[in-house]
Amino acid sequence: MDKVYKTILKYGEDETIINKSRFIGYALPINSEEEALSFIEKIKSTHRDATHNVYAYVYGENSNIQRFSDDGEPSGTAGIPALEVIKKENLRNVAVVVTRYFGGIKLGTGGLIRAYTKGAKIGIDAGIIVDMILHNKLKLTIDYTMYGRIENHLLNKGYFVEDTVFDENVNITVYIRHDEIEFFTKEITDLTSGSSLIEELDEEYIPIKDGKRFT
Repeated sequence: MDKVYKTILKYGEDETIINKSRFIGYALPINSEEEALSFIEKIKSTHRDATHNVYAYVYGENSNIQRFSDDGEPSGTAGIPALEVIKKENLRNVAVVVTRYFGGIKLGTGGLIRAYTKGAKIGIDAGIIVDMILHNKLKLTIDYTMYGRIENHLLNKGYFVEDTVFDENVNITVYIRHDEIEFFTKEITDLTSGSSLIEELDEEYIPIKDGKRFT
């Protein structure tokens, strides 16, 4: 299982006018191929009157599922360019639809490729490209006398604390990058002189961009 992969954070939508043709780019993070197909059908239904609804999607741990459609545009000028945008950005689990309303001016093969490339890119950019980084959800159980020191340490290091519960002890739920678990455990053990209890609760991918966590 990859510890890091790139995708988009959320649904994205944007549009552009190219030689009087209107191109609307849509993008969506997906959790299954069925979600991709449902998204594509929804856009097609919304834009039944459009000249073309071109799509592309990539899904799977190894990006093994890759599909596209030119939807009536000349072969290779629409679906493949949209797919190539996803692949060039090294994204996984993303579906893109580019809707075109023809404006009366033909774009030619090169023009179509550039237009559908741009349509896919603006949709993806609107969805915000993020790194999905595998984190371990840990529960730290510490004595009250250690709380101030540990709280300051977690804050100064920028660790993501989800919850703190005060009962007989202090129970802190924190997310730590999978590749930092060993280092983190040693830090806490040293700071508490071995008196802390660290339990692993779960694993979860957390979206991160420019060091900022989206939760």
